[in-house]
Amino acid sequence: MRHLIALISGALFGAGLLVSGMTNTQKVLGFLDFFGDWDPTLVFVMGGAIVPMAVAWAYTRGRKPLNGDSFPAPADPRLDRSLIVGGVLFGAGWGLVGLCPGPALASLSFGGIGGLGFLLAMLAGMVLAPVARRRLDSIGPSH
Repeated sequence: MRHLIALISGALFGAGLLVSGMTNTQKVLGFLDFFGDWDPTLVFVMGGAIVPMAVAWAYTRGRKPLNGDSFPAPADPRLDRSLIVGGVLFGAGWGLVGLCPGPALASLSFGGIGGLGFLLAMLAGMVLAPVARRRLDSIGPSH
């Protein structure tokens, strides 16, 4: 049952990304082009995601999930070197090609060789990230 719910949730998420235009790299790049021909329409997509999620988090506080042991703990709110470096790399990748991980996976069926290249680069980054994190941590305290 848990896998079926995950499959349905993933399919709904992918459909939402497709319908909202998040898999359209030109639309995303237009949204990120603040100093050029800025397209603000994706603000509504982000608001449409953030507001219901904030309500869901507030509703689930202190509750137990129907299909699991517990909800994940809230993320550490501190800004540290790993978060900043990761954010810069994520933003640079998003700004260069107009894709982030969710839309990249959702666009696999029609993204062509460019989409596949992005996915392979993303997977390489996921493999290399722990190595980079260990190196950053060996430099010294991150906050």
